[in-house]
Amino acid sequence: MDLIVVDSFTDRPFAGNPAAVAIVNGFPDEDRMQAIAREMNLSETAFVVPRADGSYDLRWFTPTVEVDLCGHATLASAHVLGGAGAFHTRSGELRCAPAGDGWIEMDFPADPTTPETVPPSLAAALGLASGTDVRGFARGRADLLVELSGAGTVRALDPDQPGVAALGGRCVIVTAAGDRPGVDCVSRVFAPNAGIAEDPVTGSAHCALAEYWGERLGRDALVGEQASARGGVVRMTRQGSRVVLGGQAVTVSKVQLVV
Repeated sequence: MDLIVVDSFTDRPFAGNPAAVAIVNGFPDEDRMQAIAREMNLSETAFVVPRADGSYDLRWFTPTVEVDLCGHATLASAHVLGGAGAFHTRSGELRCAPAGDGWIEMDFPADPTTPETVPPSLAAALGLASGTDVRGFARGRADLLVELSGAGTVRALDPDQPGVAALGGRCVIVTAAGDRPGVDCVSRVFAPNAGIAEDPVTGSAHCALAEYWGERLGRDALVGEQASARGGVVRMTRQGSRVVLGGQAVTVSKVQLVV
């Protein structure tokens, strides 16, 4: 099996979020796909199977679990396929298309969040001095979203991973308003329950961030910066029950399995 490693949501190598993509004639058994994802040790490994009609089946695996939706590995898969593709997934059909200047747009389901009471353990889990930095707490389909008082606080976070895991949810998305021109919001995403301490750039999280900040700012078109060490930029456009995510991608390596 050959795998192509792509850095997603970036225009330069060794930034953004890396994903491994395997184009295969049929899905291997689940144990083997999980073992390959564990061996690759990236936040996602994508397996893509062509259909006779020109579309594709797509599945995503972290080093520990299969997930229902992954943005950066979908972007990586579309990039490997030339920028376009219709993918049949656990989250329905996801369509990707070139958008010019090396950008690819992906049609994803929106993820509106519902406000909830702030958990008493949240400040300690995120390593905050007190709960005064927390401006909002909400729940999406699978993820939790926390708004903090400023982007600087988000950038400086050093969370307690067991504490984050205990909050529940697939991911904990921590966000604040943007702090530089052209960026509407910043975020970081922690996913210990999916085997990922911090995800560098998370496309699926922006399905929730687009709804959250779109409502807050009264706009449908936004730009998000994920402020991880690798960093990345995601364009977001709300379209009713869908969100169009835009990103760039760079191929960085090829891996050949010999077993």
